[in-house]
Amino acid sequence: MWAPVVGYMAVIFYLSSLTQPPLPDSISDKQGHSIGYTGLGVLMVRALVGGLPARVRWRDALLAIALTVAYAGTDEFHQWFVPGRTADLWDLMADARGAVIAAVLCWAWGILANRRDV
Repeated sequence: MWAPVVGYMAVIFYLSSLTQPPLPDSISDKQGHSIGYTGLGVLMVRALVGGLPARVRWRDALLAIALTVAYAGTDEFHQWFVPGRTADLWDLMADARGAVIAAVLCWAWGILANRRDV
């Protein structure tokens, strides 16, 4: 369950090492951060709960958010050393927004997918 998380982190690391990561013109830098970290957050929740859809406890959701944001912090630190890139607190906030969105979506999906009265 953790291999997709590690693989996704490797992709983020690679993209962070580029001077200008490839983003469509219609997506801003902050939107790209939120979208990217929503993906990592979903994979993180999936790894913590043993697959999706599953009932997601708030403890698991908060842990997924914390781990995702911690990785985002290391990513911002990494960007400090990449020519043409900077470490940006606003990027970290956009990453955190993506992690929260992922946790809430997985939590809701677990409730909807496991309803017994349907």
